[in-house]
Amino acid sequence: MADPRNPRGGAGAGQGRPDRTPRHSRQQGRRAAEAPCAPLARHAASQRAQAPDRAAPPRRVASGATTRRVSERTQAQTRSRGAVRHPGSGGPAAPSRLPLVVAAVAAVAAVVVACLVVSRCAASPSDAPSQEPASGEVEIQVAEGAGTDAIAQSLVDAGLVKDSATFTKAVMAQGAGQSLKPGTYRFAAGIPVTQIVEQLVEGPNTTSNRVTVPEGLTVAKTAAYVQDALGIPADDFVAQAKASNYSSDYPFLSEAADDSLEGFLWASTYDFSGKEVSADAVIRAMLDRYVTATASLDWQSGEAALKGAYGVDFDDYDVLILASVIEREAVTEQDRPLVSSVFYNRMRDGMPLQSDATMGYVTGGEVTADDLKKESPYNTYLNKGLPPTPICTPSIECVQAALNPQSTDYLYFLIIENGTYSNHTFSRTYDEHMAAIEQARQDQAP
Repeated sequence: MADPRNPRGGAGAGQGRPDRTPRHSRQQGRRAAEAPCAPLARHAASQRAQAPDRAAPPRRVASGATTRRVSERTQAQTRSRGAVRHPGSGGPAAPSRLPLVVAAVAAVAAVVVACLVVSRCAASPSDAPSQEPASGEVEIQVAEGAGTDAIAQSLVDAGLVKDSATFTKAVMAQGAGQSLKPGTYRFAAGIPVTQIVEQLVEGPNTTSNRVTVPEGLTVAKTAAYVQDALGIPADDFVAQAKASNYSSDYPFLSEAADDSLEGFLWASTYDFSGKEVSADAVIRAMLDRYVTATASLDWQSGEAALKGAYGVDFDDYDVLILASVIEREAVTEQDRPLVSSVFYNRMRDGMPLQSDATMGYVTGGEVTADDLKKESPYNTYLNKGLPPTPICTPSIECVQAALNPQSTDYLYFLIIENGTYSNHTFSRTYDEHMAAIEQARQDQAP
């Protein structure tokens, strides 16, 4: 719209608002749901296989060598003394039974020692000494598809739980076996295992390998967020972000103009912990999120209603373009359907949109009066209809507003957010609009 401090001639539909704090920062708690982790095979077998390493000393301590040595010594003594006679016996002396007794005792000892060895080998893995307890904070990675037992082993290795069974029992007690989410986690040493399970159900609690992309960004600005969060060079991201690279997998991109992905890189929080991180992977995740977010929209019915009410023949891509302009012009939830109605009313009446925001896409920032005189397909002061592509990625609320505008007879709007001063005025005539601008100037005068 026209700047209330420097009004321009002609009908100004709207002034592209400057970049504001991303909606994500004002709407805390928005999370992307992650698919539950599939359970993996248990590790008990491998732990049992390792148990013999903890066996008792070699069994040669109880071997037959001791018995043989005792028997030979006893036999030597027997030979030197002659036959042993029992008192009162008048017959030949009976052979000595001492070697047999000693051999029996040694055999029993061997069995006892063997039982001890077997007992130690058969001990439960949970009886084995655990890792040293963690100290400070510990970061662990839960890979995509990791099951309860794999996660338990990671926690044991990190010293956060004493054994796998402790974690497994806590998971079972909370019924969380299918709800543990992949990602990067940071836990304080000594945290109760129940809290570990609760966090794994809630999702990652760190920003490592995560990127949050707010609504209203262009592809170039999205690339900057991705570079800062994931280390992917912005130039590589922009070079990869071409509709032709993905139209075979995402047929709706066949409508995209200028080979552009503007409008489709959906705003959300993305976690790539345990996954491949590349420009291609990030773009595919964003396109997948676009599909999910817009799946419930009734595009066809909305477009038919728009044609009947305003005489516009819009397809899905046209709706997305207008939604992106609404995203850059509207500020509040109440603004969106009203701003949408202004644009549809102007198109119905053969008027240009006159949105500064569309030229802001070209300048990359503020728009001056001179900018609005420059020829560009994005100059909606000089050209009627929509710009050729979306000018940012809109929120789902703006797409809904573009599909279902409020029914009004407004042709102008003035939206100002300047510190503590707020003005959201919608007008039916140019004179009303200019009066609103003048009033805003007076209200902000020193």
